Formats: sequence, C-alpha cells, structure tokens
Amino acid sequence: MRLPWSSLRRRNGLADKSLAGGGIVGGVDRAAAEAWIRAHVEPVGAIETAHQRPWATVLRVPLAGGVAWFKACSPVQAFEPRLSAALFARWPDRVAEVLGCDQELGWLLLADAGTPIGVSGNPPEAWLVALPLYAELQRGEAAHAGDHLAHGVPDLRVAALPARYEDLLRRDLPLEPGEIARLRGFAPRFAALCAELAAHQVPETVQHDDLHMANVYAQDGRLRLLDWGDASIAHPFASLVVTFRFLEQRNGLRPTDPWFGRLRDAYLEPWGGGLAEPAALAIRVGAFAHPIAWTRQRDHLPPAARPEFDQEFAVVLRRAVARTLR
Repeated sequence: MRLPWSSLRRRNGLADKSLAGGGIVGGVDRAAAEAWIRAHVEPVGAIETAHQRPWATVLRVPLAGGVAWFKACSPVQAFEPRLSAALFARWPDRVAEVLGCDQELGWLLLADAGTPIGVSGNPPEAWLVALPLYAELQRGEAAHAGDHLAHGVPDLRVAALPARYEDLLRRDLPLEPGEIARLRGFAPRFAALCAELAAHQVPETVQHDDLHMANVYAQDGRLRLLDWGDASIAHPFASLVVTFRFLEQRNGLRPTDPWFGRLRDAYLEPWGGGLAEPAALAIRVGAFAHPIAWTRQRDHLPPAARPEFDQEFAVVLRRAVARTLR
C-alpha cells in the first residue's frame, strides 16, 4: 500500500534534508526521536527524512559503517515494531536486524539490509530463494499466532473473511456500479470458498501481505524480508497474491508462465506435499482478502490523501473482481 513519495513530500512540505531544530514531523517529535536514536547508535552526520507517509515516517541515520533506518509507525500499524523485533529474535538470518524498538511509541530502528531485489529487475530466480525462507518463517510463527493477535497484529483468518467481505461491500469503493454488483453477487460463493479453504486445516500464521521486490533485500549473498506493517494473521499461502501480481505487472509474466508453478512449488516445499489445491484456493480467496486488508490504512488516511490512495486501491479491487469469473 504505497503513495508516491514526491507527492507526499510536496503535500507536507517535506524535503530530503535534516530538519534542524526539532519540531513535530508526521506526528513525530523530532528532537525526542533523534535523542532515542542516539541512545542506540552513534550517527556520524545529519539524520534526514527518507520519507513521510500517513502510516509511517522513516529517517535515514548515517553511521560510521553505513546507515540505519528509524521508523515511526502511526497507530494504524503500531504493532509493527514489536512484530519486527519478535521475528528478528527468532529468525535473525532472514529479516532486518533490529537495533532498537519501543512498542509504546511505535518506534523501530533497523540496520541496513542492502539493496531491494527490484533494483535487479525483480528476478524470479531471487524468489526461488526468498519464498522457501519465508515459508519456513511462517511455519515457525504459527505457534506464536495467538501472541501476535494479542499484541495488535490484524486478524484476517479465514473464518473472519466472509463478514469482512460484507463490510467491504458496505463501503464507498472506487469502482463502477457494475463491478460492485459483481462483488455483491459473489458473496455467497466467497463464503463457500472460505469454508473449503478452512477444511484443509493449514495453520494460520503471520502473512506479510506486501511481499514484493521492494521488500526483499539482498546483502552479502543473503536475502532478508522487510517492512511488516501490512502483515496480518491469515492463511499463509495468500502471501503469493502480491508476489505474483508484481511478477505479472513489473516483469510482464503471463498468468500461464511456468515460473508461477516453479515459485509456488518452491514456496510450498517447506510445508510438505500435496498442497497445490489449497494453494490455488488460498490465492483465489487471498485476492479478496488483500483489498479487505487495504481498508485498514484507507480508514486512517487524511481526506486529502485518499484520492491518490484510491488509484492503486482500485487496481487491487479490480483484480478481485476478475476472480469472480473463475
């Protein structure tokens, strides 16, 4: 869920320079944030605003050996610092190193994780490595799903989806009337698909829900998964909805491209055999769960930001509409 950085900077009067003198930026007390950062690391230069969005403000912190990244999460994703720290404690080889975390303030300080794989063109070969690592993390985190829910990670478990779908349909959606009618008519079928998916009894766990080329980083031959602010507790296989979408849109892969089967199988391997059917079902259900998840950020946007957000939201919704015909 992203808005262009440039428009946000223009709208909020931001520049990519240190905001000397402190002040409140994006709801963050800059002086307090810099003092907190300096309690964890020793900056060697000006701390600069990397970007500001309605759901988070990120600062770039120059260090002697590179950089660190400070993230101040808004209340809509206040769960992210604790979730990131918990994942790093258990999976330090595949997520960003957490240098500092304050759950009450919603602040997070991360070590640099390298370069996003999107810089290299989002190669499918990288996903052959990243997806099994991610699946192993998901399997391990299933035992902690209840704890994550108790600490604010959104609940998008399959049992909750039919009611959440009905809630989606009650909203003012950026779609044409005919498209909304198709979604309404699909509601009974969606509930049936959810019941069918639940019957496979795949354990629900942390689901990144924004797993694309800008959130997988490469450094020293290792891949790391970043940016857990869109995560939920949900069906794990629905993670492939976003990954596959960007391989279609950014890489130009057709839905029938053999790469999708290879990547699905690589992802499923840590889960065991015989899961192609529930995976296909989860991807179909996930195409509807994904726009449901977007409503969380949308509900917390300032009015001026919603039209730009809705441009991308409409794309996600229309991909769900297309799934009503299959």
